[in-house]
Amino acid sequence: MNSGRVLIVDDDREIREMLAEYLASHGFQAETAEGGAAMRAALGRGAPDVVLLDVRLPGEDGLTLARFLRERYEVGIIMVTAAGEVVDRIVGLEMGADDYVAKPFDLRELLARVKSVARRVQGGPRTPAGAPAAPQRVPIGRCRLDLGSRQLFGQDGAEVPITAMEFDLLKAFVDHPNQVLSRDRLLTLTRNREWEPFDRSIDIRITRVRRKIEEDPDNPRAIRTVRGAGYMYVPAD
Repeated sequence: MNSGRVLIVDDDREIREMLAEYLASHGFQAETAEGGAAMRAALGRGAPDVVLLDVRLPGEDGLTLARFLRERYEVGIIMVTAAGEVVDRIVGLEMGADDYVAKPFDLRELLARVKSVARRVQGGPRTPAGAPAAPQRVPIGRCRLDLGSRQLFGQDGAEVPITAMEFDLLKAFVDHPNQVLSRDRLLTLTRNREWEPFDRSIDIRITRVRRKIEEDPDNPRAIRTVRGAGYMYVPAD
């Protein structure tokens, strides 16, 4: 059974081949690239579900390539960092990465993260061929969230790019208006139980979505912080 397509971008040939073999043995269609040029060539043959992207690449580094991917493709992005490189992980998440894993990594952990991101990317409901898409746009902040297509649209109707994780977060909030959601609850609602409740990843992603949906991200009105408890979505009157 094909679990999805993964593109592995790493300048270390042994790591590329090892990961490709391991992921293929667990049902993924795996392709490899040693850098930015090879990654773009692979994308030209079709977008994968997940890109496993090493941060420390020669030439164009992984953070630059993550920005390139997020601006152009609807793919899941998992950054691979060296152990202890907290700044790289935070910057990668701010640029739109869905997740990260640190070297040296346990292959089972990496597989769990790839599966989780692939599920979110593939998780949008499919519209039957020939059937018109039913409008399912709900207001959130200054935007509208389309629950069918998993897209976010601004006041002018233009699409606002979001990651799969950001969609899951926004949907969790619109499904639970005026309710305080703890970090732990948000992890459950977004199917990210691999993370720890106090992982800053959830806070970073909320900061990112606030920039997209709030009139004033520094004084959020839609997604509010409840000190010591979590976050709450407050629909506009």
